[in-house]
Amino acid sequence: MSAFTAALVARFGAERVRVQAPLAPLTTFKVGGPADVLLETQASDEIVDALKLAHAHGVAVTMLGGGSNVLIGDKGIRGLVIHPRSGAVHPVGDTLVRADAAVTINGLVRWTINRGYAGLEAWAGTPGTVGGAVFGNAHWKQHNIGDLVESVRLARRDGTLLQAPAGRMEFDYDDSRLKRTGEVALWAAFRVTPGQDPAALRAVARESLHFRKKTQPLESPSAGCIFMNPDPARDTVPAGIPPSAGALVDRAGLKGVALGGARVSPTHANFIINDGTATAADIKALVERCRNAVEERFGVSLRDEIMCLGDF
Repeated sequence: MSAFTAALVARFGAERVRVQAPLAPLTTFKVGGPADVLLETQASDEIVDALKLAHAHGVAVTMLGGGSNVLIGDKGIRGLVIHPRSGAVHPVGDTLVRADAAVTINGLVRWTINRGYAGLEAWAGTPGTVGGAVFGNAHWKQHNIGDLVESVRLARRDGTLLQAPAGRMEFDYDDSRLKRTGEVALWAAFRVTPGQDPAALRAVARESLHFRKKTQPLESPSAGCIFMNPDPARDTVPAGIPPSAGALVDRAGLKGVALGGARVSPTHANFIINDGTATAADIKALVERCRNAVEERFGVSLRDEIMCLGDF
């Protein structure tokens, strides 16, 4: 046992610290190799303590929330993987709710609907956690989760704490300052409107879920959208083609195309699905095939929405 692993065991207990732990079951793609060390945290203070220990021992840290929007390499992830679990939601005054990073977006939506808080109901069906949604500024149709954020509690990689108002989070399409700084979201406060009819909010949530089921391959393992949509400021999409990554992949003739156990979804061409036998290498190769085909045919260079983690 390394000195670092021993320090984790001393703080969290042997049953909480897993060496060479499989990560594929923790992702929506269901692929990827093991973590050198995996720690499932139960509260924000545990995340902070783990960050401090890793920093003191010079160990790299990877955060893994709900496991959506990521592709983990077949050789796994070196260092420590922190997998936050549990988490709570509670009101802050009349117009804010605060959710821990480990809370799922669906759990947050249910909590707000049941208590008559409006603002998040259309996000029903969004995979992943609050922490992951803030990290990548998750989007739904024309809206970004950052539009609803009031502030975020952050931890630097050495465990020091700070609070950032939304205006300092550098929210942009599929982006936030966390991708640049490596800071970790511990909780986020969201703006809501109280005193609304839960039945009306549930109707909005059901409509959102219905739309997702109709337009996305939810029956198969995937990571959500693979590519960001083209940026009008830098990409020129040919006339007659919608400015979306899925449309470009489809028009490039790759909808339904397979490579190993990975396939471009016949339902939505910006999704790659795992037929149950795919490796991370299969998926990554198919991602590159799609990117190259779109660039060769249309001159648009698609940028990844998914995050590739670990060693391939």
